[in-house]
This record gives sequence, structure tokens and C-alpha cells, in this order.
Amino acid sequence: MTGALQGQQATIIGGGIGGLTAALALARRGARVTVLERAGARREVGAGIQVSPNAGRVLEALGLTAAFQAASHPSHGVELRDRRGALVLHLDFARWRPQASFRTIHRARLVELLDTAARDHGVEIRLNTHVDSLPEAALLIGADGLHSRVRRALNGTETPFFTGQTAWRAIIPDNDQQPMTRVFMGNGRHLVSYPLGFGQRNLVAVLERDNWTEEHWSQTDDPANLRRAFAGFGGPVQGWLDRVTETGLWGLFRHQVAARWQDGRMAILGDAAHPTLPFLAQGACMAIEDAWTLAACLDADPDQPRALSRYQQLRQPRCIRIVAAATANARNYHLSGPKRVAAHAALRLANRLVPRTAFERFAWVYDHDPTA
Repeated sequence: MTGALQGQQATIIGGGIGGLTAALALARRGARVTVLERAGARREVGAGIQVSPNAGRVLEALGLTAAFQAASHPSHGVELRDRRGALVLHLDFARWRPQASFRTIHRARLVELLDTAARDHGVEIRLNTHVDSLPEAALLIGADGLHSRVRRALNGTETPFFTGQTAWRAIIPDNDQQPMTRVFMGNGRHLVSYPLGFGQRNLVAVLERDNWTEEHWSQTDDPANLRRAFAGFGGPVQGWLDRVTETGLWGLFRHQVAARWQDGRMAILGDAAHPTLPFLAQGACMAIEDAWTLAACLDADPDQPRALSRYQQLRQPRCIRIVAAATANARNYHLSGPKRVAAHAALRLANRLVPRTAFERFAWVYDHDPTA
């Protein structure tokens, strides 16, 4: 049976992970898709991401399993450690969801495989294309990130607020590819690290500070500033920091989840709809989920306004919940004084007596199947 998308034209602004996933999902259902991307060929550099099973199920449904497995690295769990390196809590993915696929990947490799798949399905991708005014397309999708023009057209001008946190990103060479994400928590700061395969390791280090002006992650900083901020951390942290030769630095701003995701002609997804802080590793995953659901809704209902309304109804509540959970993690990672001592003691006790509880707290994130 032919779906409603067969032969329909769609224009997507933004050729990152969300935009390319949407392009592929639409094209596989028969749509004729054009992607407008302002950057050139090297449009995703310098950072890794974690892809949990909720998003992995979409990549599988899009026929990308083999390519994704080859380009990514397994993840067996998350360890929360104190600043000295002592274990506080272990979320054991391999034990509690042995059949589920948790992976880590360099953003550039994920973009490359999505780009290749989209082109193979007839998607036209125009790089170096600046969108000064919104195209008059019958279906226009904004996958254009934090400063989305499409979001602004739907919701008006909004003002984000600075969270009081900044983050460094870096990728270092590393032969330790143990498939584990490690979070080291200290007073007003924390550091996350995981292997990416191919001899690479991803670092994200977050520090609380009083002021910041630019909401943009691609600023560069002297690695000495990163090393100085985390000088007191133990375990493998100092060895990792010694290998940082270049790093990006950006301020973390909070945006509300958009009130209006669509108007019957235009729709938004990913960061354009629901920017989230990077403390639950779900930013890219939510964009991938959005892309599948958007295409599925449009293909199931020839009434485009009704289909887009259904898309927002399905996605908005889950995204609000995930954004709130990520914000809560940001607070919990940076506890200090007696609160930190008490919280870490409670987590250690729970980890010893009821280890499954920590994983089950986030099972609703990982067990979700957007393709069902």
C-alpha cells in the first residue's frame, strides 16, 4: 500500500544528524527531499555522542545497522565516580539490557553514514547554502538547531538563559577502549569520558562559572585552562587531560521546549524544538526519534496539518520529560559539601544492595521504541 508521502516534496533546513535522519526517513517512504545545509563538507567535527537503543531502533529500521555498527563502538554501562576516582554508582547496560544496543560514535562518522544513505535514496543535499528567508515549500522542516529560523517563525523571538555552566569538548588519542562511560563528579564541575573506537576518546568537562556571553560551542580555548580546572581529579583523568591538544568551549544555555512545533506547513525537530543540556546523552537521540515519528505521521495521514499535529502530540511530552531529567542530572553531578557526601553515600548503598534500581530509573528512556 502506497503511503501519503509517495511523490511529495519536502525541504529540510539543516543537514546535521536530525535533518539527515528525517531526509532518509522521508525518502524511504517515497518523498522527494531537498536538504539545505549552510556548512561545507566538514560540517560535524570535534565531538562524540552516545546512541542508546531508543535511537538505535530507528537506525535499524532505516537499514543502517551494519554501517552504524562498523562506525561506532559498544557501550556496556555508565560509572559515576567521585573526583578521586572512587566508584559511586554503576549503570550496567550489559547486565540489565543484554540484548539492547548502546553505542558511542564520532559525530562526523554518523553524519557521513546518514549522508551516504540519504543520497543513495535520492535526497538532494545542497551544502554551503545559506537560508536568509524561509522557502515557500509545501512541507518545510526546520532541523536548524539552537538558533532555528523555523522555530522563530512558529514561536516568535525567545530569550534563553545562561545556566551558570560552561563546557569543554575534546577528542584525544587513547588505546584504552574499554566500553564504559565514566563520569567524574566534583564540587561545581564534572567530567565525562567514553571511547569512540578507532583509537579515540571523547571528553566533555563542565564547570560552573558566573558569567558568559556567547552561546556557541565551537569557540576554542587553551587546554591549560581545562587542565587547571580539573587539576585535583584522580583516576585516569590527568592522563587524559595531558593528551588534549585542542579544545572547544561553550556556554550552556537553557531553552524552553517549544510551545508550537508546527503550523500545518512547517515543523521543527531536534534542537530546534527541544534543546537539552548534555547530561543525559539524549540530544542526538531525541532528534533521531523525532525524525522517524515525523515521517511516520506524514506517511500515515494524507491530511498534512493533522499529521503534523499528531507528530507534536506524540513527541512533545516525552521531550519535555527528557529535558527535565537532563537538567536534574546537571544539579546532581555538581553537589558540594554535606549534600554531596550524603548523596554519594546513598548511591553507593543502593549500588551495593539494589544495583538494578539505578538502571530502572532511566529505563523509560532506553526502552522506548519509536518505530513500534
